[in-house]
Amino acid sequence: QCSPWKDNACCTANTSSEAHKDQSYLYNFNWNHCGVMPAKCKRHFIQDTCLYECSPNLGPWIEQADSSWRRQRILHVPLCREDCEQWWQDCRDALTCKENWHKGWNWATGGNRCPWGHACRPFSQVFPRPQDLCEKIWSGSFRFSPERRGSGRCIQMWFDPAQGNPNVAVAKYFAWRKRSSSPGQGEHEAPRGDPAVRALPCSVLLLLALALVLLPGVSLGWGSL
Repeated sequence: QCSPWKDNACCTANTSSEAHKDQSYLYNFNWNHCGVMPAKCKRHFIQDTCLYECSPNLGPWIEQADSSWRRQRILHVPLCREDCEQWWQDCRDALTCKENWHKGWNWATGGNRCPWGHACRPFSQVFPRPQDLCEKIWSGSFRFSPERRGSGRCIQMWFDPAQGNPNVAVAKYFAWRKRSSSPGQGEHEAPRGDPAVRALPCSVLLLLALALVLLPGVSLGWGSL
């Protein structure tokens, strides 16, 4: 499922392979903590992992993280409405015991198990709305966007690489907006599609947005968990 990024990815083939395992070395996290997760639900979590590990277009949302197990995180990535809604629809009957999967697990046995007193319940009870699922499950990594796929204003987890990566233009727009809304930067014309940007290597695309906000006079505004 990580193949949409194969032409310009920030992950290795080994990382892509591990993203598809129920108990991966990437995070030592088991999707099946409340019984076997249905395949139609699991595919969204695999795609979520592929987006996080492989996409070179998340630069505008990278923040410093004040935790022992990571130095950076993504925060408030605007996920397209349809992606959130389909994720919730396909997982509504799956079971989980926690709303926030980033923390609070019982790791006594080496893997994530439900904490004492947390019963397994359907996703539709733990996350009553698609917005709840997208925004709460990874403690704010995603933001439910009212924008639709193809709008150029939200990140797509799913896309056809033969049609190009729509997230390139989205990252460019939000990097421009972050810069233009910072003190001392003033307003500029919104960026348009630029073939040169699409041709940049992965490492440059990742750093592009960060470089923009590190210009003199710009407030960093780093967040944390």
